[in-house]
Amino acid sequence: MVNLMLKSLDQKLKAIRANSASREFIIADAKDADMAYGIQATGPRHYLSAKGAHPARFSPEIWTREEYGHRNLPEFLDIIREVTKQGLVDIMLMSASVNERLTIQEGLFKESRITPASRANDTTDIWVVRNGAYAQAPSQPFRSATIDHIQCGKIECDRSGGEFPGANLGLYSMTLTNRIEEDKATLRAFKEFREEAERKKFRYFLEVFDPNVPSGIPDEKLGEFINDHIIRSLAGVTEAGRPLFLKIVYHGPRFMEELAQYDPNLVVGILGGGAGTTYDAFKLIHDAQKYGARVALFGRKINGAEHQLGFIEMLRLITEGRITPEEAVRAYHDLLGKMGIAPKLPLEKDLETTDATMSYSGGSDAVRVTSAGRKPAPAATRGAKPAAAAKADWPTLSNSAPDFAKMTAAQRAAYHRLRLAKKYG
Repeated sequence: MVNLMLKSLDQKLKAIRANSASREFIIADAKDADMAYGIQATGPRHYLSAKGAHPARFSPEIWTREEYGHRNLPEFLDIIREVTKQGLVDIMLMSASVNERLTIQEGLFKESRITPASRANDTTDIWVVRNGAYAQAPSQPFRSATIDHIQCGKIECDRSGGEFPGANLGLYSMTLTNRIEEDKATLRAFKEFREEAERKKFRYFLEVFDPNVPSGIPDEKLGEFINDHIIRSLAGVTEAGRPLFLKIVYHGPRFMEELAQYDPNLVVGILGGGAGTTYDAFKLIHDAQKYGARVALFGRKINGAEHQLGFIEMLRLITEGRITPEEAVRAYHDLLGKMGIAPKLPLEKDLETTDATMSYSGGSDAVRVTSAGRKPAPAATRGAKPAAAAKADWPTLSNSAPDFAKMTAAQRAAYHRLRLAKKYG
């Protein structure tokens, strides 16, 4: 069963709730985009797992593999297996069908500290199929997956043993639009899901999206709207029906602190949003943690990375306070160089902050939310030359292990560059 090994998620949630000053941080890899994008959800083929490509059959007069462009599902599954083996994320979020293949049929997570999870609903604003217009209409509640299928892979699940062959954690999403009829329907569907989840002993975390259509709320006040709705919506929910944690857009330090400080038992997490620069991703997780977030769910930011394992390792180093976002960008580029992987952006461009689109659709009509309070990397940092990583020029302990307490920022960056180059190169 999935729960044979104690999961890092449960350990960290316990530590966070016991001590509000805890630095424990939960990272989720969101590999559930097939419930939004369809064929293109697997991402471009510039990154494959160590197993490499899987055969694909195309009619040469119609397609070439290059024209197809995206990974096929076997290549996508290999990446999930690889990230799981790495063991640095705490949650692997998948669609119900991928969860069945990897969790139920393969038992991928039996001996892993990573918790498998499945997207439990797919509201219409994430129906981002090619040539479709669904995401531009006010969000409507909808569920393709059932709790039983997520837990057991069949329509009726045996709960007598208290454990399940599938995932027993789901992401439930709701999008509030500031339109009374739409929002009533959304909250009514959420109530029905909560009640079913409680009866079936199914754990969930709650994703609250910003409005996907014009709401009449200025961008700079969306944080107030979302924070108030979260507290108002959960005020009538007792402990048995509450989410493990939240997943929301990062609206900046003020709104993050406002929500995180309101109730220390309410664990707040952020969603990653659009691709942006590498610095966008690293600075986002750093700032969100600094101002109260304890969870980050990165989908497109990980799936679109030049080297997913290296990218994830940088996220973990940042949340552990062992490296700054600026250092992490430089170390990541060093890693790409040593592995012969061309970065999507040159280093100086990748150190810039851009405005990320915090929506699934990402088109010109999408609601755009900028992360208030985020600033470009300091000029001195952006212009600095990379520290040499060819030799161990940092303080060490008597056993030759690095002495992190005495390291300067440059020495920490040099140490991690060298370590990553050896690990992945």
